[in-house]
Amino acid sequence: MMRSFAAALGATLLLAACGADGNGEDSQSVASAPQVTFSTRPATTTPEPTIAATTDTTQTVSNAGAAPTTTVPALAAEQVTFAPFVSELASPVDLAWRNGDSSLYVVLQGGTIVPLRDGAAASPALDVSDSITIGNEQGLLGLAFHPTKPLAYVNFTNGAGDTVIAEYGVGGDGTFDPASARELLTINQPYGNHNGGNVEFGPDGYLYIGMGDGGSANDPERRALNVSELLGKILRIDPTPDRDQPYTVPADNPFVGVTGARPEIWSVGVRNPWRFTFDSATGDLWIGDVGQGEWEEIDLARAVDGGGRGWNFGWSAFEGTHRFNDDQSPDDVTMPIFEYEHGDAGCSVSGGDVYRGSELPSLAGWYLFSDYCSGVVTALQQTDGALTGQVELGTVSGVSAICSGPDGQLYVLSLNDNAIYRVAAA
Repeated sequence: MMRSFAAALGATLLLAACGADGNGEDSQSVASAPQVTFSTRPATTTPEPTIAATTDTTQTVSNAGAAPTTTVPALAAEQVTFAPFVSELASPVDLAWRNGDSSLYVVLQGGTIVPLRDGAAASPALDVSDSITIGNEQGLLGLAFHPTKPLAYVNFTNGAGDTVIAEYGVGGDGTFDPASARELLTINQPYGNHNGGNVEFGPDGYLYIGMGDGGSANDPERRALNVSELLGKILRIDPTPDRDQPYTVPADNPFVGVTGARPEIWSVGVRNPWRFTFDSATGDLWIGDVGQGEWEEIDLARAVDGGGRGWNFGWSAFEGTHRFNDDQSPDDVTMPIFEYEHGDAGCSVSGGDVYRGSELPSLAGWYLFSDYCSGVVTALQQTDGALTGQVELGTVSGVSAICSGPDGQLYVLSLNDNAIYRVAAA
C-alpha cells in the first residue's frame, strides 16, 4: 500500500512511512548484490512479541562494592509532564548541543539552525534556506557537533533533492561560518521520501549517518539489503579529511575490504531511520525505523553486543517481525526490541533518546519515543537486551523527535505546535 501522510493529514510530514515521489533510477538488484555474511548479536528471525503496558517497574540500584542499595520508585505516567519550553519555531526537527556551550541548537526544516539561550530563540547560527529542497520529507534535517573540535555537521537535501552531509566551522559564539562549508558526502535520492536525516557522533568519536531506503514504497529496487548501495543503511565515517579525501572510513567498519560493498556501511536493512541515538551512559544504539503500511519498530543494538556492527535489521524482507518482500531471504536478521501496529498507537514512529537527567529518578535509563500521527509518548525499559517495561506517558501533537540536552534532560519537538516541550516532573 502506498500512502502519503502529508496528504492524508493535510500537513507537512518529513517522516512519512510511504508516499511515492519522483522517478526511479537503475540500481543493482539484490540478486546481483555482493554476497556477504552479516555480523550478529544473538539474533533471530523468529518474531519476538512486544509486552503489554505495565507500571510494575520498580528498579533496584546498587553500587557494586559498598554503597547501600536504594530502591527507585516505579515509573507511572502521572509522574511525568511535558512542560512548554519554547514556542514559535517553524517546523523543529532536531536539537543538538556542543561541549562548553549552554545553548541548545534547534534545526528547523526550512533551513535554519536557531540557538536557544535562556529559554528564548536567538538569531540563526546558520541559514541554508536558499540552497536546499524543502517540503514533505525534505529540507534541513539533522545536526551534530564534533565532540572535540569547533566543527558542526548537517544533513540536508540539496536543490536536486539529494542528501548532503556538510561540515561547518563554529565560532566561539556558536555562529557557523558559511565560508568554511565543506561537503563530505552527497548521496543520490531516487525519490523525494525516505531520506533519513539523522547524524550523530557515537561514543567512539565517529560520525553515524541514517539513510532511508530511497523512497517510493516497498523498497522497489531492493536497496536496503544491497551492500553496494548507501541507501537503507546506518553509515559510519571519520569526518576528518585525509589529504584530498573528504572523509575517511574507519578500518574496523564491517564491509571494509568486501568486494563490491560500500565500506561506509555500519548496519543494513533499515527503511527510514529518521531518528536514532546513542545512550550517553551505555553507548547502546537505539533506532526508530519508520514502517511501511502496518508496523512501526524500535531497534536496539547494545554496545556490549557490537553496537550494530554489520547487523541486518531486516527491511525489506521484514516489516518489523513480519515477512514482507518474499523474494528476499536474508540470514541473521536482528528483530526489533519493540513494534506496534498501525491504529490508535500511530502510524509513523519518531525516534527518541534515553533519559539520563536527575529530575525524574524513576525515568532514568528509559528510552522515550513518540509517533507523529498519534502523538503518544512511550517509555521503554530494557534489561540485557530484552524489553522489561513499557509505559505510555502522555501525548504531544505531531512529534518529530525527542532529543537529549547536555544534562540528560529530554525535549519533545512538535511540528504541529511549532514548539518544544521539556520532559519534567509532574
